[in-house]
Amino acid sequence: IATKEAPVHENVKQAILAASELDTRLVMRPLRNTERVLNNAAVERIVEKEKALGDKLTFADIIDEVAGVYPRIMQNGEMDLGAWSCGMVAGLIHDIPTCKELIDRIMNEAEEIINKRFANMLAG
Repeated sequence: IATKEAPVHENVKQAILAASELDTRLVMRPLRNTERVLNNAAVERIVEKEKALGDKLTFADIIDEVAGVYPRIMQNGEMDLGAWSCGMVAGLIHDIPTCKELIDRIMNEAEEIINKRFANMLAG
């Protein structure tokens, strides 16, 4: 979603750009529905509820932070409204390229790896 063409709010893209791999949290473990999310105010509320309730946590306890929040985050850019999935890979994202630029970059990097690391195998 961190491309120019991605139909998500600019706030989402900027949050991903600003994130490091340390800015994600695992939530909903007591519910056996673990999700990695980008840390924000809503995620902090979930974590506090998890600590306070432990194994007694139910979905009803965190419904405000997880139910129906994606459209308002992704379309309206209301970043602290709720928890939204984001992997540690966010720490590797440093720009917002076009889709073409991203694919070209991936292909160039793959070719470079193949040529440098596997040169002996390819030579012979």
